Amino acid sequence: MASFGIWVLTIFLVFQSGYGFYLPGSYPHKYKVGDPLSVKVNSLTSIDTEMPFSYYSLPFCKPAEGVKDSAENLGELLMGDRIENSPYRFKMCTNETLIFLCQSGKLSADEFKLLKERIDEMYQVNLILDNLPAIRYTVKEGFVSRWTGYPIGVKFQDMYYVFNHLKFKVLVHKYEETNVVRVMGTGDAVDVFPSGGKGGSDVPGYMVVGFEDLKMYDKYPSEIKCDTTTVTVPIKEGEPIVFTYEVAFEESDIKWPSRWDAYLKMEGSKVHWFSILNSLMVITFLAGIVLVIFLRTVRRDLTRYEELDKEAQAQLNEELSGWKLVVGDVFRAPSHPALLCIMVGDGVQILGMGVVTILFAALGFMSPASRGTLITGMLFFYMILGIAAGYVAVRLWRTIGCGDHKGWASVAWKAACFFPGIAFLILTILNFLLWGSHSTGAIPFSLFVILLLLWFCISVPLTLVGGYFGAKAPHIEYPVRTNQIPREIPAQKYPSWLLVLGAGTLPFGTLFIELFFIMSSIWMGRVYYVFGFLLIVMVLLVVVCAEVSLVLTYMHLCVEDWKWWWKSFFASGSVAIYIFLYSVNYLIFDLKSLSGPVSATLYLGYSLFMVLAIMLATGTIGFLSSFWFVHYLFSSVKLD
Repeated sequence: MASFGIWVLTIFLVFQSGYGFYLPGSYPHKYKVGDPLSVKVNSLTSIDTEMPFSYYSLPFCKPAEGVKDSAENLGELLMGDRIENSPYRFKMCTNETLIFLCQSGKLSADEFKLLKERIDEMYQVNLILDNLPAIRYTVKEGFVSRWTGYPIGVKFQDMYYVFNHLKFKVLVHKYEETNVVRVMGTGDAVDVFPSGGKGGSDVPGYMVVGFEDLKMYDKYPSEIKCDTTTVTVPIKEGEPIVFTYEVAFEESDIKWPSRWDAYLKMEGSKVHWFSILNSLMVITFLAGIVLVIFLRTVRRDLTRYEELDKEAQAQLNEELSGWKLVVGDVFRAPSHPALLCIMVGDGVQILGMGVVTILFAALGFMSPASRGTLITGMLFFYMILGIAAGYVAVRLWRTIGCGDHKGWASVAWKAACFFPGIAFLILTILNFLLWGSHSTGAIPFSLFVILLLLWFCISVPLTLVGGYFGAKAPHIEYPVRTNQIPREIPAQKYPSWLLVLGAGTLPFGTLFIELFFIMSSIWMGRVYYVFGFLLIVMVLLVVVCAEVSLVLTYMHLCVEDWKWWWKSFFASGSVAIYIFLYSVNYLIFDLKSLSGPVSATLYLGYSLFMVLAIMLATGTIGFLSSFWFVHYLFSSVKLD
């Protein structure tokens, strides 16, 4: 079949000329001229379906030695990555042209149909060289867009064409030191698709793009001429596809520590930074106003109360200070206390996992260069922090029960199973959908067993250990006694839960801009890397959630509504509702090309899983801050 010319920037091989590393855990490889360097393939991906498939599920050339999986960590498997070897092999600094890769067998009816489906669904091939993904560029009206991978093919005038001739440009950077190396590459593509490229790497030698097996990789018998503005012979059922490639090396000034810049500088980066800074300024200003108003109100109330005699205090209680009238009910046990303790314990575990993971990511330990480490780190920290979940849940349970040890083991056990159980149920349902679609995004059964073992052999025991320490720790003493008969709550002008649900708008305002970039990273295949800003946004979110919950709790107490426990939790936790609504909005307006009910179900299922975790984390912030406030408020004044 005639070839379809496409420039694919495969990778930058970049070699460091200094002694420092770009990221912790990453290091440059040393290559000499002529050293072999193999290209790997990852799963085929598409923003149209969000379901990855194996590269070799299509009739592509396979390595002569057979397909072999690369070493994968737990995070890569959970993300749907399936990195395998490929027949593309280069020799450092050795230009190759007219390389015949292989000829596929005659396309069967099923293979032909599958190829057309994958082209219609906008699937693309993802290549990896020296731990860097293939990248291509497109220039339109002076604006440069960067894309990882390249499309499988294109539909043109009701005919389907496959990109079967790849043209690689590999840029290498010559290094002066004898112990450091680096690689990077780039490429251009046909006008039909975004394309173009550059790359670089430092080495005394260069990147390699040659093939050892002459039987498989003989020279193509006739000259290959690619017209980058036209398509040629379409694929047809019953006919084979001939795959060829060529590669050229080029020296570059890009150094090893900067080799990921081409991936991180995705389109819209300036808007991203401006939006984040603007959001931080606005939220800091709003949080400051809320804090000032809150401190002035409470301090004035307490000061006026303490300066009056008992008769004046009684009058003030009736006229202004409704919160003092609920002194005998403010610490009355809430409804469903065990569930509240369990949710707060799980919230502490999720919040701790998020803070620690983002902190490590901001320091560079979980960068895009280390695939799967972010998910792996999250799982590790979540399991370890099970001890915190058990401790908080049981100690809060004993505090509500005024020091009673009875039932602490049950609370700790439920805390160990509540959120993981819901997550396991959601992921299992979604996994059946992925299994039915034969997607590599489906979690293998063996991995399910591993996750269950990690859950019951590490997380659950640590949660029970935390519960044991929580049972041994002294419970928090209430500063006031609780009356036997509950006080009647006066009729309210408006439903209190309406205010609680509306309170989530302010925390949502702290993260909705950052949420857009996170969603784009997850669903649009873009690289997310500004973990430093994410850490700042998370700190602001914690502050705003605490302030919103405190103010709302104070407002409820002022109108003699002493049922503040659950309301303080959902005042900040209601931000999850707005995040879910935003997710639906993102699905409708930003993922308009998402096709099929399976893809939409997967999206909504993962979104539900995400907002559940966010609700527990933010709700825990609000509850703990309100609990501290109520305890401090009623222990700061004398109440007869």
